[in-house]
Amino acid sequence: MFAILKREMQNYFASPIGYIFLAVFYFFAGMFFSSVLYANTTDITYVFSSLFTVLIFIIPLLTMRSMSEDKKQKTDQLLLTSPINLSGLVMGKFLAAFLMYCIALAVTVVYSLILAAFAAPEWSVVIGNIFGALILGAALIAIGVFISSLTENQLIAAVGSFAVMMFIMMIDGFASLIPVDFIANIILSLSFMSRYEDFVSGILNISNVLFFVSIAVVFIFLTVRVLERRRWN
Repeated sequence: MFAILKREMQNYFASPIGYIFLAVFYFFAGMFFSSVLYANTTDITYVFSSLFTVLIFIIPLLTMRSMSEDKKQKTDQLLLTSPINLSGLVMGKFLAAFLMYCIALAVTVVYSLILAAFAAPEWSVVIGNIFGALILGAALIAIGVFISSLTENQLIAAVGSFAVMMFIMMIDGFASLIPVDFIANIILSLSFMSRYEDFVSGILNISNVLFFVSIAVVFIFLTVRVLERRRWN
């Protein structure tokens, strides 16, 4: 797993993908933070709430090559025919993408320290926001890695991930169109946005934590199953 993690991290910085992802993230995070400074407040929740939409667009960029590149270059045959633990392979690739995401998200810690130099922010809310962003990112990355495992084309993987994440973003809108309350509530229970907004509001709900962690675990498990099926075929 650690060998895969190291290789994937090197690949991110050996190609433009890692730099583009960080640049786009930092650009929008900086733009949102400038609005906080302009409003003369220590409430940084606006930055985190606005980043939800940004992640929908840039997470596919981060995950599109994680599995599809090996399949395209046929290096997956070597990995699949070797006595390697597929769970370790998938976790290595997932953790590499997640580590890149953590590097990007670390800038919000810097923003919080800048605000603290002027007035004491509510650190419990700041920590809750960062934690919520971390597990949201983990869930989205797991979905992206799974979709990447289904194709050898990076563009198709990126478009597929983007389509799924756009659907995720619009779940609340779909639920509001359902006239049957019972069905609408079931659909709404799958909403990433409403669950993430609880973290943004400073509400630590264990069910929301379990939701995002479960999504990550399920899609990592599905990715392993895809590779196992490919190995036996």
